[in-house]
Amino acid sequence: MSEKGPLWLFFETPFVLCARQELVLAVRSRWTQVFATVFAALSLAVSVSGYVLSGGHGVQDFSRTTASLVQLVLLLVPLAALLMGVLTLIPERGAAELLFSQPVSRRTILLGRVTGLWVALVAAQLIGFGAAGLVVYSNAGDAGLSGYALLVMGSALLTAVFLGLAALVAAGSAGRRRTRALSLALVVWFVTAILVDLVALGVASLLPSGAASRVLIVSVLANPSGAMRTGAFLALEGTAAFGSASLALLRFTHGPAGAGLLIALSLLVWAVVPALLAARRLSRTDL
Repeated sequence: MSEKGPLWLFFETPFVLCARQELVLAVRSRWTQVFATVFAALSLAVSVSGYVLSGGHGVQDFSRTTASLVQLVLLLVPLAALLMGVLTLIPERGAAELLFSQPVSRRTILLGRVTGLWVALVAAQLIGFGAAGLVVYSNAGDAGLSGYALLVMGSALLTAVFLGLAALVAAGSAGRRRTRALSLALVVWFVTAILVDLVALGVASLLPSGAASRVLIVSVLANPSGAMRTGAFLALEGTAAFGSASLALLRFTHGPAGAGLLIALSLLVWAVVPALLAARRLSRTDL
């Protein structure tokens, strides 16, 4: 009998087994199926809405579709990741005791489950992006396809960020009512999606130019939704990107290349740090 190779052994590690089990459960979940359906329907609607509203007909090209989809991604993807992440990952008495009594570290179990849920949510988004992309390509060609692909990758990264935040909320809600954790998840979504930008713009309007620019730059890098929005428009429009935060970041980094690198680094930090903090917090929780 031949020995198992390194690749086979990798797929039998506890981390991969936890991720695979969570992926199967997430794919079977009605919430994931509803999210995939809603995201696909809205993506298709966005691809035709621009021309229809302006009196034209047909579908938008990739550049217009990407710009129109940015706000949909910023609102819907974080909300779905937070709510579904909290519902899935919050430890419940009984089931949590059985799960975490296995001879596997809590860190491995949590990170494996987050990874499986991330794969399921990204796959659900790819259905919508793929359907809209096929319609656009068949009617308007491939002009602007690179920007569309960057939005897809940014959406996947944003999903990882907010699943990490959901894991942190869930880890801190062990033994408490699920409604409290869901309420906190909604607060996190509201703060990142809406409140931070409003507060930053309000504060910046009261400060001198130099201090206002620093406030706007911090608001972009310290807020994953803001970083995603600014990065998406910089990728689409470069130095012509509109918005006070984009202009301040471009001046600070001396061009779109530096700004894009700084935004990508910010999103990577947001994707990694909350998940690691959640794993650490869960490992110290008495279940």
